[in-house]
Amino acid sequence: MDWGLEAQDRLNEIAGCSLTGPGVTRFPFTPEHAAARKIIEGWMTRAGLEIRLDAAGTLIGRTGPADAPAFLIGSHQDSVRGGGQYDGIMGVALACLAIEALNTRGTPLPCAIEVLAFADEEGVRFPTALLGPRALAGTVDPEVFTLEDRDGISLGTALDAFGGAQGDVVGLARDPGSVLGYLEIHIEQGPALEQADQPLGVVTGICGIERNAVRFAGQTGHAGTVPMEGRRDALVAAADFVTAIHDTARNWPGLRATIGSISVFPDVVNAIPSEARLTLEIRHEDDRRRADFHAEAREIGAAIAQARNTGFGIEQTYAQPAVPCDPALVAALEQAAPGAPRLPSGATHDASAMADLCPVVMLFVRCRGGISHRPEEFASADDMGAAVDAAARFLAALPNRD
Repeated sequence: MDWGLEAQDRLNEIAGCSLTGPGVTRFPFTPEHAAARKIIEGWMTRAGLEIRLDAAGTLIGRTGPADAPAFLIGSHQDSVRGGGQYDGIMGVALACLAIEALNTRGTPLPCAIEVLAFADEEGVRFPTALLGPRALAGTVDPEVFTLEDRDGISLGTALDAFGGAQGDVVGLARDPGSVLGYLEIHIEQGPALEQADQPLGVVTGICGIERNAVRFAGQTGHAGTVPMEGRRDALVAAADFVTAIHDTARNWPGLRATIGSISVFPDVVNAIPSEARLTLEIRHEDDRRRADFHAEAREIGAAIAQARNTGFGIEQTYAQPAVPCDPALVAALEQAAPGAPRLPSGATHDASAMADLCPVVMLFVRCRGGISHRPEEFASADDMGAAVDAAARFLAALPNRD
């Protein structure tokens, strides 16, 4: 069996479980999700797994004694609007194939294994995400079930109609002693592996994220009558800040700094901007380094404000701590994927929520051009076959729990 070609065939098939339009659009608890669920159940059956749907809508396939501690492996079924056919769902397909490959080779599994197909990681339909892993970790907020989609349907209503049970989700929290660890296989969503000419990468951690509201305050005036010298143009100060942040961040290894939104007031063609508001997002695998860059960004903004004679303020509006991968699992995954480089994940994954329950590790698969969340997203059959082999070796080498 060519496991990579089999993976490609399976992903081509399940990509059809989508709204019409370019790419894949599959939101949680929809007819498209239900169609995908049936296909995944077929994958799990072929891998010899016992299947059930939990109260949070997570499809679970298990092999091994029901009361034994289990090692978990999985990813998510949903997509962004107009996304690709690999993000998330590839991890579910390759997990099933890794177990099927071990069964075909007659290799006994050393412990109970569960494959998890989570329902909602992207947070596109409802203004929340990671429901499945948060339920298992015991960190889900019951208030999320009141959140509504664009059609006014609440998350709780949609979940119940799909076969879940919002009232039972809090009770899904697992005893950490019953879980040995969690592996997630995912496309890299970046260009590092392609640049290194490597099919696989071992993730060392998921970057922490913070978002900040930045404001420069100047003075408006008529664009035709106020001389250039002495102007207090808030947008000019903001432009200096954008450039300075970009150039400074390039000298911080592993750091990502993005100004993704900017607005000005009064926002008219013939007036000097008196106010500019920006967002600054900072990501780094080391929270201390992220905090250090925040402090430097504050100093940069203050210096620019002084030079441009404007006011300046920065306020953190969101923070998510970094999630380090378990060193022992990282080492074991490196043994299973010889030559795979280490790299951080700049994006959030189900693993970030699972880390509140158990040790986690991730295996990245090269994607062409580093493209993700677009119809052009692509991983080759050869690379996915390498991931199946690595995952199978990793699972076979887990400590025996019989």
